[in-house]
Amino acid sequence: MKTITVFGGSLPQPGSAPYREAQQLGALLAESGFAVQTGGYIGTMEAVSRGSSEAGGHVIGVTCDEIEAWRPVAPNRWVAQQKRCPTLRERLYVLIDECDGAIALPGGIGTLAEIALTWSQLQIKPKDTRPFILLGLGWARTLETFTSELGLYIPEADQKRILTAPDPTTALQKLQEQLL
Repeated sequence: MKTITVFGGSLPQPGSAPYREAQQLGALLAESGFAVQTGGYIGTMEAVSRGSSEAGGHVIGVTCDEIEAWRPVAPNRWVAQQKRCPTLRERLYVLIDECDGAIALPGGIGTLAEIALTWSQLQIKPKDTRPFILLGLGWARTLETFTSELGLYIPEADQKRILTAPDPTTALQKLQEQLL
């Protein structure tokens, strides 16, 4: 079973549009036979975990002592397998290195850091062709602005390492195309 890491924000609440979108993505991934791996906590991490679990999928949560010391939070109830890390840095590398592909949902500073680090890791490992998809108009616009303003610093091959998708269904289609 291939594992897909899903990054995303911790602020969306159950019932909100971003939460529902993340839950839909989790369900679509599970229905397509993928295990999902998230940060394991709240917000879109919880929503993806919930969507996957409720669709019969396997959910991996990569949790962290530093995060739990910073904010009183525990792994969400849909996590079936926990990978525990002492530091945020170690957690990030588990999320990036121990997957067959990654999708980034809308999010904030943490999600931006995850995107930048994943992209950088793909850049320095040119034979690594794992799919990396940014979901949503916000990331598409951010990526477009970044590459149009600073594309001189980003080789074309590296610009092509990130795909964008407007919705979970399209993200899944692009993921499947890249993995086949």
